[in-house]
Amino acid sequence: MKVIVCGAGQVGYNIARQLSGEHNDVTVIDQSPELVRRINDNLDVHGLVGFASQPDVLEAAGAADADMIIAVTFADEVNMVACQVAHSLFNVPTKIARVRAQSYLRPIWRDLFSRDHMPIDVIISPEMEVARSAKRRLEVPGAFDMIPFGDDKLRLIGVRLTDECPIVDTPLRQLTELFPDLNIVVVGIDRGGQLLVPTGDDQMLVGDEVFFVSDKDHVSRALSLFGHEEKEARRIIIVGGGNIGLFLAESMERDHPSVRIKVVELNRERAEYVAERLERSVVINGDALDSDILIEANAANTETVVAVADDDEVNILASLLAKRYGCQRAVTLINNAGYGPLLTSLGIDAVVNPRASTVSTILQHVRRGRIRAVHSLRDGVAEVIEAEALETSPLVGVPLRDVNLPAGMIIGGVLRDDSVIIPRGDTVVQVKDRVVIFALADVVKRVEKMFSVRLDFFI
Repeated sequence: MKVIVCGAGQVGYNIARQLSGEHNDVTVIDQSPELVRRINDNLDVHGLVGFASQPDVLEAAGAADADMIIAVTFADEVNMVACQVAHSLFNVPTKIARVRAQSYLRPIWRDLFSRDHMPIDVIISPEMEVARSAKRRLEVPGAFDMIPFGDDKLRLIGVRLTDECPIVDTPLRQLTELFPDLNIVVVGIDRGGQLLVPTGDDQMLVGDEVFFVSDKDHVSRALSLFGHEEKEARRIIIVGGGNIGLFLAESMERDHPSVRIKVVELNRERAEYVAERLERSVVINGDALDSDILIEANAANTETVVAVADDDEVNILASLLAKRYGCQRAVTLINNAGYGPLLTSLGIDAVVNPRASTVSTILQHVRRGRIRAVHSLRDGVAEVIEAEALETSPLVGVPLRDVNLPAGMIIGGVLRDDSVIIPRGDTVVQVKDRVVIFALADVVKRVEKMFSVRLDFFI
């Protein structure tokens, strides 16, 4: 597949890294010679210095025979025009644009991105994606990550194992024997920064970060088994009343009306605007690093603080201060991946990374075959994929124990109509089943092929 990526910032770099690593033909355009030099030096891509929306630059990037353009520059207008030019002059089939300004995304202007006007196939709003990601972490206390699949019938859960976990040092195959009616599959273990797909003989150790797929109805019991029995937050503090904080508060008001929300926003005008938009939430104009403000927000009796301000350091410090004043849990927005290894030891319970959220959303539309959902984990080290089983798939019609799955891939769950099936050795995948797969990066391409129609099927 030939892909043009407009923008060599963090998101563009990571998209290019993942796609080029899967042997796609990738060209990256950016105005910055320094960023283009970096991407040429580190990745197997073609970097091009230029203005991404200009026809001659797109032509030089190979737009005439490109399959897709992904526009993620820092300027919304450049992203939109690049997609328009790619469509009008080069007939590029798939066009994806990142758009930050919310004025473009208001429902009243929904026709703007129709095929008759500005034919962009997928619009990505980073702020909305981050707000959704933060909300998911609020809905499963005790987990540092939660990703829904199959209309939320299945969930991927990430948990850290502590001394309170009763099943550490137990081979995974014994867990199935001890809890045969518990519908979960452990699909990944991050140990010391190395992510592995476990076998039945592997054990989980204190300090491991474990990913498991579970029937939604079994999540609470599974979390208890992993040593996490935290209650769902009934009171939360949102630090930052920007677009992310506002979207999160609006979403929580709509879907969890009994939750009491307080939003702390430093800018007075913005605080007044947020207060007008929200129905039941309390908006406090003040500095979240001020102890008096945290006392006013009643941090001592709050289960969770969600820090989503525009500054990483403010988010980290506000999270730690809120916990010091009695808040039980912290969900923290971090842009700088370099802070990642420090956060757990500092006491941050869950991290939201805007880049990872945006990359996951884009990959969902990049993957070929009958791919319904894609989520990138650990900066692209692995992906969790939901795909529809086709008649030509080697998974279909045989017991899973007889399927030769590549190393680094494991099936976490199967959705058949409205039923959830947790896979065992005798499970047989049927045509049109939706299969949730955990795959390390080097086998993702093979997963795509397993869920793509082969040409010889029609011969």
